[in-house]
Amino acid sequence: MPIGRRCLAEGSKIMVRDQPNSAASLVKADRPALRLPVSLDIVRRDMSISRRHFLAALGSLSVAACDTAIPLVSVARTQAAPPDMRPVPNAAFSAWVTAFRSRASSAGISAQTLNTAFADAGYIPGVINRDRNQIQKRRTLEEYLSITVSDERLAKGRAAFSRHGRTLRAIEAKYGVDALIVTAIWGIESQYGEKRGTIPVISSTATLAFDGRRGSFYESQLLAALRILQRGDTSARQLVGSWAGAMGHTQFIPTSYQSFAVDFTGDGRRDIWGSDPSDALASTASYLARNGWRTGRRWGAEAGTGGPTGRTIQPQSGGVRFTVTSNFDALKTYNNSDLYAIGVGHLADRIGGAGPLRGSFPPDANGLTKADRIAVQRGLAARGYDIGTIDGVIGTKSEIALRDFQRARGLQVTGTATREVLAQLG
Repeated sequence: MPIGRRCLAEGSKIMVRDQPNSAASLVKADRPALRLPVSLDIVRRDMSISRRHFLAALGSLSVAACDTAIPLVSVARTQAAPPDMRPVPNAAFSAWVTAFRSRASSAGISAQTLNTAFADAGYIPGVINRDRNQIQKRRTLEEYLSITVSDERLAKGRAAFSRHGRTLRAIEAKYGVDALIVTAIWGIESQYGEKRGTIPVISSTATLAFDGRRGSFYESQLLAALRILQRGDTSARQLVGSWAGAMGHTQFIPTSYQSFAVDFTGDGRRDIWGSDPSDALASTASYLARNGWRTGRRWGAEAGTGGPTGRTIQPQSGGVRFTVTSNFDALKTYNNSDLYAIGVGHLADRIGGAGPLRGSFPPDANGLTKADRIAVQRGLAARGYDIGTIDGVIGTKSEIALRDFQRARGLQVTGTATREVLAQLG
């Protein structure tokens, strides 16, 4: 299994990184992140490239500085994009595209598809900038669950499950994958379709392929994206995703889409981008069904609560223990992280009506419990600081607010929530 893997989800708060034999880490960007897959995220095996390989690849890109004239993406597509996420002239990129077109043609991509795909495509510097400036912070399971199973995500999940219940049950009947699990993945990957990504995939994958360090990987993604267009599953304008090329409601990369996407609605297209999530949710079930999911078996449960038999894990020292099954391992093929798999499983259980975890987590390195960190955030918010979501997870906005507060009070400026800060806010 690859190491150094990471998952990013466009517009979400989370990024998961795993290293061998360690707990995953997660970034709360307070908005935006870019998920992964994240979430992410969230990658299937095709052309010797898996979802895990894709997410590992995000960290191995380099900046190529050049300039020239290339076609700009239409105003309609980029009017809401940050300045650095809009194409800019880059002569070296244009030359690379010319050479790539020849390779793509040899790989079976038609001239018409290439002309349509690259008519509005271009080099996007923000794609490289975001790769270069990803903040990494190791998060505990308690913090991870505070984000992925937040009250907001849970409420939206129950509403989404109710709204799409008939479709989800039909998907479960066909693929044998628990409808609640599929719903939870949807929630973690794109906040139930709210954050599917807006970056043109042809431009993002071409930019990363041109960049060079993972050129062959991203060229394979670009070729797969072109095959999506050539098959007629979507249009060039609708072929959008994260800055790293993850697409749709459940964040498939192009090669994974080729291997696992399905046309559940029967309209002749495997549409994971549109407002109807049916194809995307069925594609996720298709992926899990072909990667070890066993029908009728739970993913696991909090240890000692009458759950299934299996092995016991404790991702956070001194924290809650879980008994997990082979379906937990199937979830990890979607995102190779214990935290992710627990997050999906626990969110699914909560959407289905289960209560919160019964066990507790120890204080953090500064001696603060989650309740203490929430008190710090509330105290800062009451004094007018913008701390983002009050959830007990000290993210970027909370750190900035803490530094400002510490500076104003003459405390050591660390951006860290401590008992001293808690006392001053009390």
